[in-house]
Amino acid sequence: MSQRSLLVRTLWFVLIGWWLTPTLVNVAWLLNATVVLLPVGIKLINLVPTALTLAEPRSLGDTGSASQPSLAVRATYFVLIGWWLSWLWVNVAAALSLTIIGIPVAIWMFNRLPYVTSLYRFHG
Repeated sequence: MSQRSLLVRTLWFVLIGWWLTPTLVNVAWLLNATVVLLPVGIKLINLVPTALTLAEPRSLGDTGSASQPSLAVRATYFVLIGWWLSWLWVNVAAALSLTIIGIPVAIWMFNRLPYVTSLYRFHG
């Protein structure tokens, strides 16, 4: 998939991304809360940068050299903290994305959503 131009990505954000992203993450959060549909919710969270600005999707298997906490640690974190903190985190990011000054912080927050949700680290 080729890189999209900055103009196309900006237009996408202004016309679609700003409202699609909060919708996507709140649906993902509801799916995560069911536990049974958690894998679908995690996949939706992975699509947040694409929904927001048409950024290239991240591969969940692509961690590069980033060391990951054990699955047991990540699962415990998700059950105790990640499920509710990620909901707060993403809704603050969505509110920030509605302001010119808040957009850079919102994009930074959206890109860190997998870590806030389950301590999942991407490389880079």
